[in-house]
Order: sequence, then C-alpha cells, then structure tokens
Amino acid sequence: MDLASESVLFMDKDKQNGAADHHGRNGTAPGGEGSGPGSPNSGEGSSKGTDGMELMKKPIGLLDDKLKKRVRKMSRSNSKDGVLGVAGTPNFVSPHRKWKNSRRSRNGYGRGLPKKGGAGRKGVWGKPGSEVYDELDEDPNDPNFDIDAYNSTHNVELKEIVPQLTEAEVVKKLEAIILEYFEHGDTHEVADALDDLLQPGMKPLVTKTVVAVAFEHKQSQRELTSVLISDLYGRIVTRDDICAGFDLLLLNMADIMLDTPDAPHLLGNFIARAVADDCIPPKYAYQSDREDLDQNAQSALVRATTLLSMHDGWGQLDNVWGVGGALRPVQTITQQMSYLLQEYLCSRDLSEAQRSIKELEVPHFHHELIYEAIIMTLEAFNESTEVAICDLFRTLDSTCIVTPEQMEQGFRRVYEDMTDIVLDIPLAYSILDRFMQHCQRAGSFLSEALIKDIPTRGRKRFVSEGDGGMIKQINFHRDL
Repeated sequence: MDLASESVLFMDKDKQNGAADHHGRNGTAPGGEGSGPGSPNSGEGSSKGTDGMELMKKPIGLLDDKLKKRVRKMSRSNSKDGVLGVAGTPNFVSPHRKWKNSRRSRNGYGRGLPKKGGAGRKGVWGKPGSEVYDELDEDPNDPNFDIDAYNSTHNVELKEIVPQLTEAEVVKKLEAIILEYFEHGDTHEVADALDDLLQPGMKPLVTKTVVAVAFEHKQSQRELTSVLISDLYGRIVTRDDICAGFDLLLLNMADIMLDTPDAPHLLGNFIARAVADDCIPPKYAYQSDREDLDQNAQSALVRATTLLSMHDGWGQLDNVWGVGGALRPVQTITQQMSYLLQEYLCSRDLSEAQRSIKELEVPHFHHELIYEAIIMTLEAFNESTEVAICDLFRTLDSTCIVTPEQMEQGFRRVYEDMTDIVLDIPLAYSILDRFMQHCQRAGSFLSEALIKDIPTRGRKRFVSEGDGGMIKQINFHRDL
C-alpha cells in the first residue's frame, strides 16, 4: 500500500470517529436503527441521525488539492533520488538534503544546466565573452572625449603595424644568415629568409654585406658567395641592386682596407665573376675613370677589367676562386704542398708559408705536409735545410696551424716507411736522427714518446770479434 492510500484511510477513520461522537451526543446508540448493515435505510457511504437526516461520507478516492501537490512532490523526489539504494538497501540520505545545493531546476523541467549560462547570480562576472559587448560609459566632460568617435556608427578596422628595421639591424641579421649559409650552402634557404626580412629600399645591402663578410673568410667561402649572388639575381635582387651594392663597397674601400688590405684585389674578382654570371653588365667594370672613386676603388675596377680582357677570360672566371677545400684531388693537394715547401726553402719566409698553408684549407690533411717536409729534408742531406724545416715545424705548432695530432701522424708515417726510404737514401737513419735532435733543441713540440720511438738501423754481424776474423757460415747462409 502506497503513501497516498494510507493517508486517505487515516482521514476516513477520523471522519467516522467524528460521526460516531456526533451520534452519541444526539442520544442514538451506535447499534440503533438504521445503523446495521441489514437495515432498509442502510446504504453505502450514508448514515441516518436521530433527526432522520442522512450524513454523507467523503469518497475514499478523492483528495484535496493541497494534499495532492504534497504527495506528488514527495513521490517525484523519491522517484528521482530513489528510496532504496543498491540491491534493495534503504537510502539513508534525506531527499531534501540532496536538493539543497543543486543548481538544477526545482520544477522538474529543463536540462539541469546552470541558470542563464552561469551569469544568473549576484556577484558573478557574467557569461564568458559578455565583456566584449559591454558599452563603456564615456563622460562628455572628459578632456579626452572624442565626440566624432562617440557618434560614429561604422565598425573599427584593425590594421597590422610592422615595425621598420634600421639599416644596422638589417645588416646584423644578414651577417647571421650569411654565416649560416657558409655552413649548409643552401641558397634557397637564404632566399626564403631574405623574403621576410628585406624591404624594397634595402636590397643593395645584400650584395654589400655578403661580399664584406666574404672578405674575412677563405677562398671556398668566397666561391659560395659568388654562387649566392648569382642565385639571388632575379628572385631577391635585381641588376640595379647588385650594381648599387658594389658601389657602396667601392665608396667605402678606404675603410674596408683597414681590416682587409687586399680588398681591391678581392673586389675586382667579385665584380668580374658577377659579369661572367650575367648579373651585371660588362660596362660596369670598364668605368675605372669615375671621378667619385679613389685610387683603391679604381684599382679594383682595373682588376676586374684585366680578368675580363684575358683570352678566354670569361670561361676561366668560373674558377677565379679556385677549387678549395677537400674537393680537390689528393695528388693536386700534395703537389701544392711540395711547391710551397720549395718556395719556403728558397725564401725562408715563414709568414708567406703560413699564409699558403692556410689557403690550402685542408686541416685534416696537414700530416701529408709534415711527411713531405721530412722526406725533403732527408733528400737534401743539408744541415741548413734541417734547421729551416725545424723552424717551420716550431712555428706551425706555436700558431696552431698544424695540430699536435697531425704533427705526430706525419712523423709516424715516416717511421713506418723507413725501410723503403733507406733504399733510395742510404743515410736516412743518420739524417733523421740528427733532424730529431734539432727539433728537440728547438722546442717541446714533439712528444717524448715520439722521440723515444725513432727507428734505428740494426747491425747484422757476420764476423765475431773474438773469432779472429772468421766468417760464420751458418749466419751468412741464413741471411742470404
């Protein structure tokens, strides 16, 4: 039996007790006439009093509106929360406690979302994004109040403002890009970086900065610079931009020569190579009589004119910087090392020898230079040559042009080949021993282990000192 049926029966019993009390007060016994079920006046839901009036009872199935709302509310809460818990166990949480802090609708409708999107309570910020549409109250008495902007109804248009870079900032970024290009050698990556950096009026700075950075590097980097100028032509810079860049270098030649004394010679090579690559017109190189240029700048144009006027000069300008680094064959590098050593022995100019060794750009192959120098010393059989080569080794070690590892590797190669060298140079062991003593006295650029491992020629004694000059036949035939 549900809660509604129990409430109806309870009320019916109260009304019956009230009716019985009323009959008793009128002098009629409960068991009087008309009260039994078998009386003719008896009927369902009616009774007769002492005055003969019939009393109507309220139907059992009818409830007043207030009670119905109360029963419906309790039944709804029980239907949502459940009177029984899991596996039929009673739920000890009071239903009205569960609904106390709930933000869901109390009337049983809705999706259970917070009211007004979370902006329905006092002291909240409001719906997300509502601050964009809030209108600001402006005071007309404010001295900064703009009546035209206040009354305008058109939409506000936002434009991107890109800060303009100065010339010094552009040059600094260009130098970083060029130095990175010398590492990877990808001209397309440089072009992509310059697309986002350069402004229309600063394109001549590309040629000026690239060539100025190449002045301070080696021949291989200068070759990469000429290739970069040729690849950027038509994509990033035009012919006029390249000519304007060379003009900036010619006008600043006096300042550039403070750091690079041979700048006119190098700039003439760059101009001639640009003409050979069809980046600038040939008439640009033949303007050596320009009045706005000094003597050094005019000599740079004369150098370019000379290269362009040579027989088949344009075809030879592809190798104006030579083939540098490890791209050359080993025989070519070895021959160049031999030439510079011979030149050094004739001139005894250590600075020129150092410059020539640096221009080879083969630091990983310097052990070949040490090997060739020692072989040349053994073949010369001259003490002055030994002293000159010893001074060269000491200078190369002190200036870190040749590393100690390369120095030791060159000596070790000579040690290993002594059995073949002595066939052409019979006194090779004695000369090498004397040369090592010169090197040991000149400085400590040779390790103790290297000096200790110097090879010596072994003696095979066929005649014993105590045998009276008799030849030992066994040892003699064994050696033969």
